[in-house]
Amino acid sequence: MEASTISLFLTLSLIAATAAGQNSTETQGFLDAHNLARAEVGVQPLVWNDTVADYAVSYANNCTLEKSGGPYGENLATGEGQFTGEDAVSIWVSEGQNYSSSSNTCNGVSCEQYTQVVWRDSTQLGCALLECSNLIFAICCYYPPGNIAGQTPF
Repeated sequence: MEASTISLFLTLSLIAATAAGQNSTETQGFLDAHNLARAEVGVQPLVWNDTVADYAVSYANNCTLEKSGGPYGENLATGEGQFTGEDAVSIWVSEGQNYSSSSNTCNGVSCEQYTQVVWRDSTQLGCALLECSNLIFAICCYYPPGNIAGQTPF
């Protein structure tokens, strides 16, 4: 993809994210953190999708730290203070140390949030960051969803 195409795409992505209730800094932070982790395993970058972001914002408004059961893959996190989208993605990516690519397993502990971040067939992202009861709640939704049984993430 040419630099001018990437620049135009990022500009349009940021406009869509703003329309979905996210500011451009939050949107770019979520995207950059995801795409850095994906680049480390050779997976194509995610693109921002305003429909997916609208879903994330709508669900975040419930302040429920449970997966929605909706049509997207989801990762959830909470933090305090100046908790950012990058912080949330860092939590999910840190689970990568628990993933064994040779056996495609989580080595007895959770790594499904990491595998969703780097899932090769997920191409679109929408996230939300919202204050809920003195905590910051982050949700990212992925389309198409990942973590399909019997498949490897990358």
